[in-house]
Amino acid sequence: MTKIPVAVLGATGIVGQRFIQLLQNHPWFEITTLVASERSAGRTYREACNWVLEGDPPEALLNQIVKPLKTDLPARLVFSALPSPIAREAEPRFAEAGYAVCSNASAFRQDPDVPVIIPEVNGDHIKMVEWQAARRGWKGLIVTSPNCTTTGAVMPLKPLDQAFNITRFFATSIQAVSGAGYPGLAFIDMSDNLIPYINGEEEKIESESRLLLGQINGHERVPAVMKISAQANRGPIQHGHTVCLSIEFEKKPSVEEAITVLENYRGPEIAWELPSAPPRPIIVRAEPDRPQPRRDRDTQNGMVATVGRVRPCPIFDLKLVSVIHNAIRGAAGGSVLNAELLVSGGYLS
Repeated sequence: MTKIPVAVLGATGIVGQRFIQLLQNHPWFEITTLVASERSAGRTYREACNWVLEGDPPEALLNQIVKPLKTDLPARLVFSALPSPIAREAEPRFAEAGYAVCSNASAFRQDPDVPVIIPEVNGDHIKMVEWQAARRGWKGLIVTSPNCTTTGAVMPLKPLDQAFNITRFFATSIQAVSGAGYPGLAFIDMSDNLIPYINGEEEKIESESRLLLGQINGHERVPAVMKISAQANRGPIQHGHTVCLSIEFEKKPSVEEAITVLENYRGPEIAWELPSAPPRPIIVRAEPDRPQPRRDRDTQNGMVATVGRVRPCPIFDLKLVSVIHNAIRGAAGGSVLNAELLVSGGYLS
């Protein structure tokens, strides 16, 4: 296929850099444009970007001139790594101008006609872009990916809910410092320490989980009916969010039944052939001390949820631990997968 030209909005930031890293040599997409703030616009990417990821930026992009945030880009699709306040203003302008926007920002996740998607969880929600266009009169569209911690929780919750009907769950996160962006938090705050508060994070876990585990009824997204309580903590870890889940079910499974469901889960067929999708979205570890962020976050190119410590819960029914790479599966990689879903579904050509 002829590769689809794409732009990266917020290309100099840490999530923008992840987009660039993941999109080089992509079979369907080709980066044609890098976009950043007025401070960076007009400079080469080499001059504008302080590359902080492992390895080096693609040589072919280093001399590309960074463009300002305007809707005259030689691209069909834009990946947005913009801060949410800027995304709230800019992303609709791109959608109105005819671009497909795959957003990593939280600005539109709660809008009733904007899907928030993990393809292996709720790929069928992609059809929301059809009535989004009718409702808003856009030539383009916006699709969002969820909060990175929500992703780590919902990926194992989906197959368990599908099999046993979750009634409520409690989630406690220990989140990596890279989730705060670059330069992140001060060393003196994170060394030998844990911060039991991340602004807005607990609310996102609770509200977005209901959307992702919900259903589509006609032209309406119906959130899942379950009680959710979340606690979010920042820990001294570079990459990889850990979520500890305690879960209550309508049909109580045994530990063995739950593990079988998790191991066999592949998600909806619509996600099976996407280039960035792992063969199985969930990896189950049997060791008593796994998963661990440093050892498990990069499994299958950082695109899976690694689950372990599935065991009885004396308060609810089961408890388990889930780890994902927050900057890949929970951020840029999730948006790339959503873009692939758009192509596969015929919404982008």
